[in-house]
Amino acid sequence: MTTETVEYIRYRIPEDRSAEFLSAYTHASAKLAAAPQCVDYELARCEEDFEHYVLRITWTSTEDHLEGFRKSELFPDFLADIRPYIENIEEMRHYKPTAVRGRGAAVPTLFAWAGGAEAFSRLTTVFYEKVLADDLLAPVFEGLAPEHAEHVALWLTEVFGGPPAYSETQGGHGHMVAKHMGRGITEPQRRRWVNLIQDAADEAGLPTDPEFRSAFLAYVEWGTRLAVHFSGPDAKPPTEQPVPVWSWGAAPPYRG
Repeated sequence: MTTETVEYIRYRIPEDRSAEFLSAYTHASAKLAAAPQCVDYELARCEEDFEHYVLRITWTSTEDHLEGFRKSELFPDFLADIRPYIENIEEMRHYKPTAVRGRGAAVPTLFAWAGGAEAFSRLTTVFYEKVLADDLLAPVFEGLAPEHAEHVALWLTEVFGGPPAYSETQGGHGHMVAKHMGRGITEPQRRRWVNLIQDAADEAGLPTDPEFRSAFLAYVEWGTRLAVHFSGPDAKPPTEQPVPVWSWGAAPPYRG
């Protein structure tokens, strides 16, 4: 479970003070943006009753908020900006996120944008044909099981927001990591893997828009670097973890 905590501060601000309140928080937010303990923040105003506001701040942990940010050099200036509105606070509490979370259909998953399960099946089929013909990577995959490409397709499907078939049939993140233990993957081999899967993505007809490809490559870089780490001689198996789910990151899906 994540250590992050979400602080909600609910305000009731008279309408004749709303402009000054928003101005004060615009100024105060610079301190939140500069705080290493602050993950993100958002101030929302009620549509049904304009006097109600909710400030949501995600902290790296409750302790980091109370012992880190509040005792930092940033806090006195932050407090000075919002002090006139403390008496208008109706609630100020920390909440822990639960496992009930996800994305709505308004923003498609990377899985759906790519073309679904068929797209990832095409990708891994083309990719492993390239791998087995490559002089640098073929030795790493010697004796490759016939179902390996299919399993990797299930893995990528789940990573990019599709059905959790890999978790249900193979295991979680630890199961995938275990397959790399002791293999001694080198940096040149990792780089070749990255290049070949990008070539395979082109040949398999995956979307070429920069928003999708930047997210796709971000995962490939993250995943292959973990593979190199866990394939090393001193690596220790990680604790069992769920399959990571990748999203769009900085760039949302392109809308033409």
